[in-house]
Amino acid sequence: MKKWFALAAVFVLVLTSFSAVTASDINAKERKDRGHGKQFKLGVEVLLEDQADLLKEKKVGLITNPTGVDQQLNSIVDLFHHHPDFELVSLYGPEHGVRGDAQAGQHVEFYIDEKTGLPVYSLYGPTKKPTPEMLKDVEVLVFDIQDVGTRFYTYIYTMAYAMEAAKENNIPFIVLDRPNPQGGEKVEGPVLEEGYSSFVGMYPIPIRHGMTVGELAQLFNKEFEINADLTVVKMKGWKRSMYYDDLPLEWVSPSPNMPTVDTAIVYPGASLFEGTNISEGRGTTKPFETIGAPFINGTELAEKLNKLKLPGVTFRPSYFTPSFSKHSGKLSGGVQIHVTDRNAYRPVETGVVLVKAIHDMYPNEFVFNVGNKPFFDLLIGNAWVREEVEKGTSVEAIQQRWQKDFQTFKVTRKAYLLYK
Repeated sequence: MKKWFALAAVFVLVLTSFSAVTASDINAKERKDRGHGKQFKLGVEVLLEDQADLLKEKKVGLITNPTGVDQQLNSIVDLFHHHPDFELVSLYGPEHGVRGDAQAGQHVEFYIDEKTGLPVYSLYGPTKKPTPEMLKDVEVLVFDIQDVGTRFYTYIYTMAYAMEAAKENNIPFIVLDRPNPQGGEKVEGPVLEEGYSSFVGMYPIPIRHGMTVGELAQLFNKEFEINADLTVVKMKGWKRSMYYDDLPLEWVSPSPNMPTVDTAIVYPGASLFEGTNISEGRGTTKPFETIGAPFINGTELAEKLNKLKLPGVTFRPSYFTPSFSKHSGKLSGGVQIHVTDRNAYRPVETGVVLVKAIHDMYPNEFVFNVGNKPFFDLLIGNAWVREEVEKGTSVEAIQQRWQKDFQTFKVTRKAYLLYK
């Protein structure tokens, strides 16, 4: 009998192992099929395989960061540095740096890259636009950075400033396109209003713009009269309905607090809390998915929010202690945002609802940051949303007020979509 049980146990173990391997193989196949396998190509791959003549015998300047990789995770810095047909002469880093080792808001000084021996210039801090001195040896300037699809992510303005510098110095500018992690169909939120331009929002576009960096480059170049000698190297095989994890791509964090695709999905609304005294989850394992403060009762907040039945989202009570940033080392209550249906989910609406709910529940503790132009206003793109929240105006009425400019942008946007 003991022998029979032993044989049975071995059989179950073998069967379990076989099932695990089979499931792993199936998942790998599904991942490949999501992006149609070899049919999908990033802009950098299209450039090197089909359009390398754009750089032939040129001295190249490269604006990139750790997200500048091909599908095999080879760095574009290495690919360019070792390419026989052109010469990589300089590197330029956005916020967080070329190697991604700087936290939000941290300036990176000029240095020499250890691996390539090339000069690395910072485009975040005192110098956001490349100077003529930085570009003195450059014959063509290339941009390859993964964006997250939200107006106040600074990389797209690094691109815009670099386009201006390229125009001023008669240098062609090439954008290697990458997917919008949030897909390319949904557009949401107020359009940035005049007087609220900053490095977290230079141009009048909505918070969730639904465009790739290449499409934005074209829109910036024409609508806002940069007039650079612009070339966009398109992806192959990307459809507007595709989220990032519908593709055969590994996620490389675009910034230290953007660890997953799920983070990018909630970011357009959750990041509004950066303009308040509420933690947006920095210093936790779920930045922007986790919202809270020491004075919040997470259970009560989750109950209030779930009663609203917002589309595509559920709120779970959460208690956490940030390791840095707001409320560092203090137990905080709040919620975790769980997106249950990406297609139905409206992150900007959800973010404004969250802000209003916490404001209304804790009027004596909740604070918008102060200043001549509060950071919340720069993020949302106007002053009136904050003012209406403070007056007790409904979210529905707030959304209705931003519709006119929003609909105008949607019409303008159509002319610059590269993937129909």
